[in-house]
Amino acid sequence: MNRITGVLMASAALFLAGNRASAQYRNGAKPQPEKTAAEQLLDEVQSSDSAVVISLEKALEIALSENVSVKVADMEIERAKYAKRGTYASLFPQVDASGSFQRTIKKQVMYMDFDMSSMFPGGGAGTGEGGEAGEGGSGFPGLGGGESSEKGKNDGGMEVGRWNTWSAGITAGMPVVNAALWESIKISGVGVELAVEKARQSKLDMVTQVKQAYFAVLLAKEALNVYKEVYDNAVANFDRIEKKYQAQKASEMEYLRAKTSVSSAIPNIFNAESQVVLALWQLKAVIGIDLTMDIDIEGSLSDYTETMFRDLHQNDTLDVNKSTTMRQLALQAEQLARTVKLRQFAYIPSLSLAFNYSYNAMTNDFKFSEYKWTPYSFVGLSLSIPIFSGGKRYHDVKQAKVQKAELDLQITDTERQLKIAIQNYLNTMETSMKSYYAAESALESAQLSYNIVNKSYELGKSTITDLNDAQLALIQTTLSKSQAVYNFVVAKCQLEQLLGADFIEEDNK
Repeated sequence: MNRITGVLMASAALFLAGNRASAQYRNGAKPQPEKTAAEQLLDEVQSSDSAVVISLEKALEIALSENVSVKVADMEIERAKYAKRGTYASLFPQVDASGSFQRTIKKQVMYMDFDMSSMFPGGGAGTGEGGEAGEGGSGFPGLGGGESSEKGKNDGGMEVGRWNTWSAGITAGMPVVNAALWESIKISGVGVELAVEKARQSKLDMVTQVKQAYFAVLLAKEALNVYKEVYDNAVANFDRIEKKYQAQKASEMEYLRAKTSVSSAIPNIFNAESQVVLALWQLKAVIGIDLTMDIDIEGSLSDYTETMFRDLHQNDTLDVNKSTTMRQLALQAEQLARTVKLRQFAYIPSLSLAFNYSYNAMTNDFKFSEYKWTPYSFVGLSLSIPIFSGGKRYHDVKQAKVQKAELDLQITDTERQLKIAIQNYLNTMETSMKSYYAAESALESAQLSYNIVNKSYELGKSTITDLNDAQLALIQTTLSKSQAVYNFVVAKCQLEQLLGADFIEEDNK
């Protein structure tokens, strides 16, 4: 008994919980959909007092969900799928309902090659519309009589039909054997694959744009850090020279040169800060978020130097067949090959099934309640055998074959151009890597030279000009090192785009 009571109490509790959940749902407490990456970023920006720092992976995730070109590409896939389903619908019966009304303006006249009066004696006169016999008539309305007869103008003919004709029914038809239709369905399937590949191309393009914008921000920040360091050094040198100048241990020329160095370093900082802001705006525009969002990016260009050699030699053989351009051309070639078959299948007979069921009524008035409706129906097969079309089918086949030959030539040329582009990117990466190692070595020398000149200047053995020259060489080598890394990573992401070997191969990751 206790067990039964426990079961009843548990059931009651579940019932009440369900009612509360249902009431909450009715009152507006609906389950909230999962927020997109852009909405999550907006929440972080609104809840943070400082700029929200995002990574490259986060920027790509936001772009994949918010970029306009990606959304349009996904819609194009949906459109192609609907088009394919519409082609499949041609295999099913096409059912239509129809209704019609016809008002006869002039009835048809039927003539016969024998004398109706001999079959119906006594009809000595034709009848009018009221059915009374007239002189010289046959006893049938409108049948030949004398010239005085109202229907005599029919010259012995008989009017057929009634003034009003009503019809309503259902018709159905479907193909039974139609090789051209079957091939067109296959072409539609290839069209869906082509739309998917074009969407993949849009995503690859978007990924490359985001990466380039991200790396541009990193380069601008590297330049800003360099110019800030230059400014700090210029201020430190100016303070030191100012003290010497006040102690009459430095000339006025050195004092003015040091002051000029500080003044000339300030515009460089402003320009570098402006470049960082513009690069961030470009990044926000590419990933598809509000330009007023306060964001920043993490990392530096030096983070990519550890994998430069590995990235350059990770693929000994580069396959262009994974390129989205080659994939699209291959799908187009398949479409044209099937189009040639489609044109050739136009010579094959087709067989279709037809069905009709209708009700008809013919009257001389509009008394609908007195109409007599008669059914009419049929089912049948229709065989269509192409015989002669003036050479149209023949020329359609020739045209499709020429298009396929043109595409084959285009594929060969595109493959050649892709291989040239691949080699160009590889050369750029290798040159950038060599430039990086050269700049790294030069940076060590420039830094050592600057330290020596700086110490020598403190001892009074070097001039301010020597110090400025050493600092200029240090700036140039530092920026050259950052530029080499930037050139490498940009060429690498362009190579990945060309090869279609980026990370969005599966599940958009």
